[in-house]
Amino acid sequence: MFDLFDDMPRPDIDWQPAWLADDVARALQTQVVAEVEWKQDVMRTPAGMVAFPRLTAWQGDPEAIYVYSGIRNVPGAWTPAVLELRRAAERASGVTFNSVLINRYRNGVDSMGWHADKERELGPEPVIASVSLGVTRVFQFQHVKTRVVHTLELSHGSLLIMRGLTQREWRHRVPKAPKVLGERINLTFRVITPRDSVV
Repeated sequence: MFDLFDDMPRPDIDWQPAWLADDVARALQTQVVAEVEWKQDVMRTPAGMVAFPRLTAWQGDPEAIYVYSGIRNVPGAWTPAVLELRRAAERASGVTFNSVLINRYRNGVDSMGWHADKERELGPEPVIASVSLGVTRVFQFQHVKTRVVHTLELSHGSLLIMRGLTQREWRHRVPKAPKVLGERINLTFRVITPRDSVV
């Protein structure tokens, strides 16, 4: 896949577009939608409080409290399909994860803006394993200095592992795609170190 990037700066990633068989991914998507307790978070903007353009859930081990966008996420218990995906992502990445952020994009209007996952409880070089279930959505990386943009299409049953300095040197987003009608579930498995343990 790095041939796509030629000699340009590139994120440190492992991209597996056909990581799960289609029938397995479809069954897991149905299970995740049914078993997860979804919520609609809100964020503060200059225009006031605005609802996130997606539904979310946070699961993990009890110590995996995560603060982002001004929201303090206390983990819910691992649910069966999510735990199954966590174990598979651990085998693929060689990392033991203790938490997962689950995003539910109900259609192409739901999105995620430019950001980097670089909160201090993730550590200086976090490994994040991102599993996609459902319709294909565009995922973009933007280098923070050069502004060069690389695009992937995150397909049903795919796995994207981000490593090294990716979160420090790159931002990423899922842009709006109004013509997309189907739903996408994205699970990003992480390792959280409690804030009072971070120096």
